[in-house]
Amino acid sequence: MRKGVLDLCILKALSSAEWYGYALVKALVAVPGVGVAEGSIYPLLSRLKRQGLVTTRLEESREGPARKYYTATPEGRALAREMELYFADMLRGVAGLQAGVDFTVPSSGHHNPEEP
Repeated sequence: MRKGVLDLCILKALSSAEWYGYALVKALVAVPGVGVAEGSIYPLLSRLKRQGLVTTRLEESREGPARKYYTATPEGRALAREMELYFADMLRGVAGLQAGVDFTVPSSGHHNPEEP
């Protein structure tokens, strides 16, 4: 589950702007609840690039080696939207269960715990 959430976080960030790799890593590590280590993000970025969901470019830097910048491809942005809808549906379902909604009963949609 966490991997899917991390993929979503990466693709959403890269859908809205181009990110310098190190800055993206620092931002993702700081996201509450994601619980990711810095060393696990670069392999995910490489996988997303191999899958055609992310592109990279190098830019020379005056302070050291060239910097790698990441951005989502149109396919990556589309997948981010799809994943966002899936997670939103899942959250609504969890909230419904907490509120006592019985999703197996299409007519009433609600389950009274007092009734058999």
